[in-house]
Amino acid sequence: MHERSSVSELAKSLKAELNRYSPGEKLPSSRALVERYHVSPVTVTRALAQLAAEGLVVTRPGSGAYRAEPRTAPTVGDTSWQQLALSADTATELVPRAVDASGVLVTLSPPQPGVIEFNGGYLHPSLQPERALAAALARAGRRPGAWGRPPTDGLPELRAWFAREIGGGVTAAEVLITAGGQPAITTALRALAPPGTPVLVESPTYPGMLAIARAAGLRPVPVPADADGIRPDLLEAAFQATGARVVVCQPLFQNPTGAALSVERRAAVVRIARAAGAFVVEDDFARRLVHEDAGPLPPTLAADDPDGVVVHVCSLTKPTSPSLRVGALAARGPVLERLRAIQVVDSFFVPRPLQEAALELVGSPAWSRHLRAVSQELKSRRDIMTGAVAHHLPELALPHIPSGGYHLWLRLPETLPEATLLPTALRTGVAVAPGRPYFCAEPPAGHIRLSFAGVAGAAEIAEGVRRLRAAIDELAR
Repeated sequence: MHERSSVSELAKSLKAELNRYSPGEKLPSSRALVERYHVSPVTVTRALAQLAAEGLVVTRPGSGAYRAEPRTAPTVGDTSWQQLALSADTATELVPRAVDASGVLVTLSPPQPGVIEFNGGYLHPSLQPERALAAALARAGRRPGAWGRPPTDGLPELRAWFAREIGGGVTAAEVLITAGGQPAITTALRALAPPGTPVLVESPTYPGMLAIARAAGLRPVPVPADADGIRPDLLEAAFQATGARVVVCQPLFQNPTGAALSVERRAAVVRIARAAGAFVVEDDFARRLVHEDAGPLPPTLAADDPDGVVVHVCSLTKPTSPSLRVGALAARGPVLERLRAIQVVDSFFVPRPLQEAALELVGSPAWSRHLRAVSQELKSRRDIMTGAVAHHLPELALPHIPSGGYHLWLRLPETLPEATLLPTALRTGVAVAPGRPYFCAEPPAGHIRLSFAGVAGAAEIAEGVRRLRAAIDELAR
């Protein structure tokens, strides 16, 4: 049995037996538990530590484990006063700061048992480089000074690695290490746009970015995108109409459409922003999620931008694990100092052991092997899901088949309301991501996003599509 499962099951068994002991009474010795449950001493130690963390037992070195005293019931207070306090400034705020995190939580909340997760935003554990990560973390922990205070900008070697990955002569001095992509975007928007001002966004776009913008008091303004990415003609018109000084763009395998910004539009987007005196926040989240058949990737927008128009964001989280929250911000010119100041105030620095582990990972032979394996598997899963959707769900339009990323973006027919499909699908055992949170204004139609990266494999993809077909048929009756 996997060690993690053994710990969980032993903790569950011990928890069920706790009522047999009075508060303060000693539990059986570790040796007795090893013999009774046929597990290792390490498993016993970890299970007791889990119960201690839950406040159910107290461990005393050299003495043993004891049932903890029962916790007193929490005092029920009156928090109704907060409604007035939280809304007191609403009348004077240009943009309300209330945050709708529903679009983000859809991809973060674990599904119920038995539900196929087509709404995930991360690689399935079977695709994560767990062994390489464990080895990297173990090596990192042994590095001299690994638990000391790191430089606030990040470890120089890690900054240099990100700079090489970004390309175009970006230097380590122009890179800040961040706790993943989400905090990097937060820092960028806070640095570039004062509260109450507009920020231009692709339509549709990543709900997490829209939540960041609204939480910062910004007004997201949609700029339509198509199969070649954000439309330069409408981007230019939006800058002129709004006076915005920031546009957020995902040039490669955009979330949710999967589109890649065409060669002609790449130069146009940077040129239009420069003419407007504005910044382009380049969210390069999916570069390491390229599919095997994609061909050579275009360089980052930042690589072709010597004038500091582009503020680049990237992360190691998506191609590795949700818990390897290590990313980078890259910028040129005076804006870098503002980005640095905001990050230091917000978080001081990214924990050094995590940075050291990231360095160990990307510097090992396992890194390139992992990226090749993910590239092959994502292509295979994309093809399987695309074929299943075409065969079983022909009424759903798939305007673009991506060559990178981890999802398909499907348009619903007018006869199939998005709001009713989602709960029906969940009842049939498949969770899908709703399309509405990806739009900051009224959507042109109903959509759903289906992820093929967060499931166990081909069989689960086929079964998930079958369940979605059943949900649609149920609504048609």
